Amino acid sequence: MESLRNLLRALYMVLGGLMVFSGIFWALQGLGIIMWPAESFMLADRAWTLYGSIWAAIGAGLIWVLRGSRR
Repeated sequence: MESLRNLLRALYMVLGGLMVFSGIFWALQGLGIIMWPAESFMLADRAWTLYGSIWAAIGAGLIWVLRGSRR
């Protein structure tokens, strides 16, 4: 049972890291700093800066909660 708990914890940590990475990427696309891919609908759209920041914060919160729940 403990190994399953550790596996799920690791998977959620990876998920949190991916959320942080993708959120920062979305925010930078929304700011027009990253202009790739050229046909993306997110480029220089300030709404995606907000969405990306929120998504990255949720991912960081997930990582923070999981790091504190060691047993």
